[in-house]
Parts: sequence; structure tokens; C-alpha cells
Amino acid sequence: NQLQTSYTNLTKERDQLQTSYNNLTKERDQLQASYNNLTKERDQLQKERDLCNYNNLTKERDQLQTSYNNLTKERDQLQASYNNLIKERDQLQREKDLCKWKWISFSSSFYYVSNDNKSWEESRQNCRDKGTDLMIIKSREEQEFISKHISSISGVWIGLSDRDKEGEWKWVDGSLLTIKFWNQGEPNGKEKENCVEVYKTSNSIVWNDQQCSEKRNWICEQHVS
Repeated sequence: NQLQTSYTNLTKERDQLQTSYNNLTKERDQLQASYNNLTKERDQLQKERDLCNYNNLTKERDQLQTSYNNLTKERDQLQASYNNLIKERDQLQREKDLCKWKWISFSSSFYYVSNDNKSWEESRQNCRDKGTDLMIIKSREEQEFISKHISSISGVWIGLSDRDKEGEWKWVDGSLLTIKFWNQGEPNGKEKENCVEVYKTSNSIVWNDQQCSEKRNWICEQHVS
């Protein structure tokens, strides 16, 4: 009887433990399911948060890009205005200097005829110091105009030479000679006379090639756009 009683009690205890085990297993499975759901919910919230942050950052980036583009456009407009003012100031300065140096005007250019004598290179440097260069004669009208303002005694340097290549006459702006007003028999100096002077004859003004080291008056020209 005692053994039977012990067996019965042990069986009952085992069944109770089995029931507790089953209940604990069920509770564990419920907790696991809750954990999985919570993990999924957390991941979804994290994804939505990241998307929200991304969208906000994208919006902020786009706003900054728009502001940058507007500032760049404004900067470029100001730069253009600044450049135009620089040009206008420089043009006004040139015109002021032209008045100061008693320049004469013809067509779209101003001319300065010197009173002293220099070599061709020194004469050109003097023009450059004024922001100009030696005169370029482009037409008979310009040739005749300048004849009224030079002396009949000696020649006057203009911006024509063949110093770079013998026989290839070029103006100081690099353009080749086209219209010509050489005196009869000129140019005749070959490699010894590489610079050009203009001088008056009895009834016209003509060109002569001359040694560049000779001292002459000169004519500067400032083209006004």
C-alpha cells in the first residue's frame, strides 16, 4: 500500500510538472511571438523614421541647392555689372587722358601728335604708356586727315614695320599691310630700314621706310568703341 501511495503521488507530481512545463512552453511561445511582433514593429518604425529623416534631408538639400543657384546667379550678375563698370571707368579715364594730352579726333579714333623726337620703339612705348599704340592708317581719308596735323619738315613715326620678317610689313596690331601710300621708289632700305615714317611732299603725304633708331615725332592712336 505504501508503495502504491508513493507511486500515485509521484505520478500526480509528474503530471503537475508536465502541466507546468506545457504552460511554460505556451507562455514562452506567446512571449516569442510578442517579441517577434515588437521587433517587426520596431524595424518598421525605424524604417519610417529613416525615411522621414531622408526626406527632410533631401528637402533641406534641395532648398540649399536652390539658394546656392540663386546666389550664384546673383554673383554672376554682380560680376557682369562690375566688369561693365570697370570698362566704363577705363573708357572715361582714357577720354579724360585724351583731353589732358590735347588729342585730335577723326571718325572713331583720337590721335596724339608728339612735339619731341624718339626712336620708333621709344615712340611706341610712349603710346603704350598712354594706353594706346602707334597710328594704323586704314583709309585715304585717315591719311589725308593726319596730313593736316604733321609738319612738312620731317617724318613722323606710324605703327608699321617689317622688323619681324624682312619685306613683310605689319601694323602694330599684327595685321598685314593692305592699303599703301609709299613714296615713289619706297620701300628701298631692305634690312637697314625696318620702320615707317610719314612725311609731307609738296602736294601729298607719303610713306618712307627708315632706320628704327632715327629720332622722329610720332602719332599715337586711340580707337574709341
